[in-house]
Amino acid sequence: MNTVTTSTTTTDNTAITLATKQSAVEKAGQVANVYAAGAVFADYLAGKPTNTRRAQLADLDLFAAFLCIVTDNADCPKAADLQSTPASWRGVTHGLVTGFRNWLLQNGYSIASVNRALSSVRIYAELAAKAGVITADALAMIRTVKGLGRKQGIEVDKQRSTTRTGHKKAQNVTLTTDHAKALKLQPDTPQGRRDALLMCLLLDHGLRVSEVGALSLPDFDLAKGTMTFYRPKVDLTQTHKLTKATLKAVKAYIDAGDAPAMGSIIRQSAKGGQLGAAGVSERNLSNRVCDLGQRIGVAGLSAHDCRHYWATFWAGKVGEFRLMEAGGWTSTATARRYVELASISNEGMDGDD
Repeated sequence: MNTVTTSTTTTDNTAITLATKQSAVEKAGQVANVYAAGAVFADYLAGKPTNTRRAQLADLDLFAAFLCIVTDNADCPKAADLQSTPASWRGVTHGLVTGFRNWLLQNGYSIASVNRALSSVRIYAELAAKAGVITADALAMIRTVKGLGRKQGIEVDKQRSTTRTGHKKAQNVTLTTDHAKALKLQPDTPQGRRDALLMCLLLDHGLRVSEVGALSLPDFDLAKGTMTFYRPKVDLTQTHKLTKATLKAVKAYIDAGDAPAMGSIIRQSAKGGQLGAAGVSERNLSNRVCDLGQRIGVAGLSAHDCRHYWATFWAGKVGEFRLMEAGGWTSTATARRYVELASISNEGMDGDD
């Protein structure tokens, strides 16, 4: 009996020891999973060029802005977190992604912009699922939220009242140099300093509204007086030497503590003339430009009108190739039109007989 009892006790102890070892392995596995989950985003980003990361961050800026709206600014994640931290995706569902797509359409974003933003959201949702934050079932549902094809997009554009389909207005608003000076001269207030920088970027550098929205503080080198930015429309990174007005505006914005350390350098408007969170949608940026134009008596001003002013101003001073490069066009066709419009047909033939 004693021998049997000893054998049973030995077997039980062995089972307990094995269970203890399994528990330790499980714990180690859980710790390893945490580290692996944290590395999922970093590993993905490490293999992507700077331009791709910037374009995706701009898309995630929009998604973050949408999440802030639906959560009433309660602990909504920042774009930088959505791009680097798996936990920031906890709670994201196909319903939210569907709502995001509808919100973009309602706010007039072009079909191309909507599809690109959805693609970025799906990519990072996939990474979050790989990190164990989003379940496989939830991810499968998120994958069903598709962008719009060409024909579908045309039909949607016919039905919505506000669109940014890329079609230019039949008639551009013509700005004078006095208009441009007035638009860049804004009050020394938080919103005024932001507006001055916004108008300098549009009028002095001819940036597209999407390019302005994607700019962040690290893009500016005040010591060199330059800014380096990404042009998603042509997949190009450029460096511009800042004009005196732009350099003054960005310095004032930074020195006053208005510029956010992370995310888009252009902040939202808040009550009482103050500034809110970083990141303003293309739609709201366009509305702000229109409002600022209205204040100086220019009705219907758009961000593209400011780019048109910039191109027209410089077309008579530089050649089409320099204008093409500075304006971020991929061919000389558009630049040539501006140069031709600025030229005088009878140049050199205006002397008296």
